[in-house]
Order: sequence, then C-alpha cells, then structure tokens
Amino acid sequence: MDDLDAIAEAVGKGQCILFLGAGVHYGPPEGTDPKYAAAYPEERRPPLGRALSVKLAEESEYLKRFPNWDVGDLKRVAWHYEDTLSRNRLMKRIKDEVHVNKVASPVVRALAALDFPLVMTTNFDQLFEQSLRAVGKDPQLCIYSPSAKNPTEDPTDDPTPANPFVCKLHGDVDEPDSAVITDEDYIQFVLRMGDKAPFHPVPETFLYRFKRWPTLFVGYSLIDYNLRLLFKAMRVNLDPALFPETYSIDPKPDQLIVRYWSDQRRYVRFVMQDVWSFVPTLYERIKKTPMPV
Repeated sequence: MDDLDAIAEAVGKGQCILFLGAGVHYGPPEGTDPKYAAAYPEERRPPLGRALSVKLAEESEYLKRFPNWDVGDLKRVAWHYEDTLSRNRLMKRIKDEVHVNKVASPVVRALAALDFPLVMTTNFDQLFEQSLRAVGKDPQLCIYSPSAKNPTEDPTDDPTPANPFVCKLHGDVDEPDSAVITDEDYIQFVLRMGDKAPFHPVPETFLYRFKRWPTLFVGYSLIDYNLRLLFKAMRVNLDPALFPETYSIDPKPDQLIVRYWSDQRRYVRFVMQDVWSFVPTLYERIKKTPMPV
C-alpha cells in the first residue's frame, strides 16, 4: 500500500488527525486547473508570513527603529508593532489581513468536507471553521491560552467527523491574548509545552490519539524551526515506535531534514506534492468525485 492509499484509508475510516498550516492559503501554482484560481483570487487570500510581516513593519516604522533589520521576521516585527502601538491594535490588524473579506480556498473547503474528527491548526483565521459549518458540521473548539491557571479543555462530546474537535494551538484572531505571534509569545508557548496534563496546551484527546492514529501535516514545511520544536515537544520521552505514521505534504522538503527526520529517525514520511495536487487527489480517492470549486 502506498502512502496515498494509506492516508485515504485512514481518512475514510475517520481515524486520521489533520494538522493544518498556513500553506493551505497558497494560491494555485502554474499548471493547476484555471477554475480553482478563478475561485480563489489573490485579493481574497490571507497573506503568508513574510508578506504580513512586511506590512506590519511598514505601519509600525520598524526600519526607523532598527535600520537594516529583516522586515520579514514576523515574530520580531509583530513584537515591535505590539510595543509601539499595542497588542489589541496588532491583533486587529492581523485579523483585517488574514480573515476579514477573505475566503477559504477550494483546498480548505475540500479538507473540511473529509472525515477528520480531530484537527489541529496554528492558523489564527477562522476560515477552516467556517468551511466545516458550510458543509453541515458542528466543530468544537479549543483555543490556546498562555496562562496555565486553568486546565486545557477537552471536548464535551466525543469527536466525530460531523462534530470534529478543532484545537487552535497558536490562538485565534478574536482572542488577542491567545495568539502566538511575537518572540515573547513563542517563549511562553515553549514553556507551556512543558506543563503536565491537564494543563498541557495540547488537549488530552489529541495526546491520546496521536499514539493511535496517523497524522497528516498539510500546509507546513518542516524547515520551520517552530514546527519541528512543536512536533518533538508533543513526543518528548516517548518511543517513536509507539506512534503511527506521520505524513508531511511537501513538494520540496529540505534534504537535511529528510535525512534526519525520515531516513534516520523515521519520524515522518514525506509525500512530495504540493497541496493543490495532493488534496484534489485525496478528495477524489475518497469521495469518488472531483474536488469541487
């Protein structure tokens, strides 16, 4: 059984965890069916990290304070914006950019229509939740809190494909304190990842299922240091042999990471496709019909 067959089988059974990243907001590459590009115009897409960082740097006059620094360093630029203008203004601006008047791509809507009972995302926007509701699903949400004073919430009902549990591990645009966006936010997040259950920021339902169901990373690149840190923090002190397969959809994974994470450690299996080729194929394999526009 090849990787696509194995993923389709797990998703079809409702026994696969979806890990959703910002890369699901990329536009269709050249060669993709033009109907998808028409349904997802550039002005309706959330900007990706560097583009967002450049806008925040311009508005907060970052280079006046830090000449010659990289305006694409979102964590630092967001920290400067917060320091200069305020946390609430930072998050309002981010919401305006990533959510207001934006639409979910056909890829996001297709993933929402598939049978994932557990979804984890580091996206701040609410486009995936909207897509779930648009296909008649009723998601249960858990939003990260930087405070360890209250236990992390688990779902009130057992997650099902119709009633999925969505964990927003880096926060939500409507809860400014929840967002993991600045350098200081990331430091606090790493500290919180050391908390013990039930205060660990990853709900126990996920920690339990991570050891029993395969996980599918879509919209990520493991070249991202923060993603690798998150991945390892969720598996610290656990034997990798205890975990089912983890699949990462990445058309051009970094070869050093492939060497270490796949060839040596067997942490991840890389499926070398972009999301605009992988998701339509997976959707058609399961639904027996082409991915809708």
